[in-house]
Amino acid sequence: MANFHVLTGTEVTPAYVPVRKIGLADLKEAIVKGVDDFMSMPTHLAFLGLIYPLFGVVLSALTFTSNALPLLFPLVSGFALVGPVAAIGLYELSRRRELGMDTSVRHVFDVVRSPALPAILALGVALMVILVLWLFAAKALYESLYGAMAPESYTGFIYDVLTTQRGWTMIVLGHAIGLVFAFVAFSVSVVSFPLLLDRDVGVICAVQTSIRAVLANPGPMALWAAIIAGLLMIGSAPLLVGLAVVMPILGHASWHLYRRTVEPADGTKDPSKI
Repeated sequence: MANFHVLTGTEVTPAYVPVRKIGLADLKEAIVKGVDDFMSMPTHLAFLGLIYPLFGVVLSALTFTSNALPLLFPLVSGFALVGPVAAIGLYELSRRRELGMDTSVRHVFDVVRSPALPAILALGVALMVILVLWLFAAKALYESLYGAMAPESYTGFIYDVLTTQRGWTMIVLGHAIGLVFAFVAFSVSVVSFPLLLDRDVGVICAVQTSIRAVLANPGPMALWAAIIAGLLMIGSAPLLVGLAVVMPILGHASWHLYRRTVEPADGTKDPSKI
């Protein structure tokens, strides 16, 4: 039976994982390899058939049954916060392809047999907490400007947001608040999920490694975050359908960025040659 760990990993895994300096060439290579993985594996079908409809149903329920229109943008934006959790199966497919193993879609769910599953779930819960806090902050901002009452109509609310001072105040402050939450979520998750899938190091080591990777590469990591945000906006524009292409590419690319950012364990391939 697998020996499960959450915080600290196994005794044979290091407590400190070295990280590399990366540059624009590494980001480009990660995207190129992500697109190549996407073209070689039908992972977009899994996202189109499972994750996108699920997200759409939840989003619709929250928006239309709870009069949560003011939270629609934070909800859509917040999908990026939990994106690494949804992409864990894509990391597994990229890992398997890298090793020359079978990459059929059923292996998306191989993570459930990983000894690091409890740590992965714990980190996923942490990201969900960050998302919930973001929504509470967004709700508090809305109520400070518009009061506790829900908008009378969708069109009237959108018109008010785009044409009034309080609407633009909400836009500016909302983006600033969201940026803080997004920075925290990005810093703790950018390489932690693929690291946990690759090595059972525990949540503490994975999060510390992810934060050190961001601090060691502030420019490239800021650009990577901007690329993620930009592609998610493009994918979300046509009623979220574009996410069926964007999310798999980003998921695969994130795995390859991890391989170029984190020093490999003994006996693994040099990421520059993968």
